[in-house]
Amino acid sequence: MATDEVMAGPAPVRERTIGTSDTAAEAQRTRASRLPSLTGLRFPAALAVFLFHCFIPIPSLQLLGDERTQFRLFDWFGQTGGLGVTFFFVLSGFVLTWSARDTDTAPQFWRRRFVKIYPNYVVAWVLAMLAFAGPSTPIHVAVSNLFMVQVWVPSYATNFSVDPPSWSLGAEAIFYLSFPLLLAAFRRVNPRHLKYWIIGAMAAVWATPALAYALFPKTPLIPGGYSSVSAYWFSYVLPPVRLFDFALGILVALAVKHGRWRNIGIIPSVLLLAGGYWLTYHVPYLYAQRATMIIPIALLIAATATADIEGRFTPFRNRVMVWLGEISFAFYLLHYVVLASLRKALGTQTFSTAAGLSIMLGAAVGTVLLSWALHTAVETPLVRRFSRSRRAKTA
Repeated sequence: MATDEVMAGPAPVRERTIGTSDTAAEAQRTRASRLPSLTGLRFPAALAVFLFHCFIPIPSLQLLGDERTQFRLFDWFGQTGGLGVTFFFVLSGFVLTWSARDTDTAPQFWRRRFVKIYPNYVVAWVLAMLAFAGPSTPIHVAVSNLFMVQVWVPSYATNFSVDPPSWSLGAEAIFYLSFPLLLAAFRRVNPRHLKYWIIGAMAAVWATPALAYALFPKTPLIPGGYSSVSAYWFSYVLPPVRLFDFALGILVALAVKHGRWRNIGIIPSVLLLAGGYWLTYHVPYLYAQRATMIIPIALLIAATATADIEGRFTPFRNRVMVWLGEISFAFYLLHYVVLASLRKALGTQTFSTAAGLSIMLGAAVGTVLLSWALHTAVETPLVRRFSRSRRAKTA
């Protein structure tokens, strides 16, 4: 998961109708180019990953003393991690396409991505190593994590080493490297045929777990015994496989831009997403990780973007939600560090359900404050200073 640019792209804004003020028309154009609701939508996705880690029943995180309640809550929130990560992958493809600049070059794009993503990533890596991961992490694993290549080996312990949520940035790095080529290729697709490409990308996501179950050994198993390590790695972690999520976001953004997307609205999309989440309880584990939710995720992102384009209300466009969305990348990287550090500081003590949930709420607030500090002190000034070369600034 990473913060993406939604500030500069062209948008299919409707012509101003008779009686519409210049101020209102300008406000509509601003919303259409920036899509603030998609920024606001980032925080609920990051919070979904936070909730997954709150309730995962492992000693390094578990706070609740009542095992029955702990496992019941994990049963409820056990797929929110997969939901949040998949949402971010599709959203990244969408917003990068929306904000793509016609005059941009691949090196310029890569420079901006690197400056925006990697400094925060390194800070989170250092904090995790100092707080809890250092003594138990082999040097080669720590180094692979630092350079975002931990996702290329079928090893659960390596994939989720140091700061476990950071594995997704290893996949995002491949997305960013591929983006200029993918965008150029997809822009050549006849807009009338985009629907077939979108269906194909969704079908590929559904086919991935089927291939994993068919091709990979049944053992050894990941913690919890839900899948074999190699099948899980192929279906959920491997960057070329997750590239289908990212490509879907690109294709949906192009369909919206060209007016080739049939919008069903935010509320129906949310209801379908809830249905997709309910379906995770009734399908094999690898399908539940992303396949059952991929179609509603695409529908919700497109519906939210369309609402901004048309100037309609969304609950994600207010100042608080947009601010939370802006710090959501830092929140995503830091939340596990906060939870694991808190668990370590408390020793072996466990808590009642009410006390444990209160501590989790405090951890969420604390993570928001730390994320604000990281966003303000590291991400924003470095992006402002280094996202463009001196030659580009002079020009």
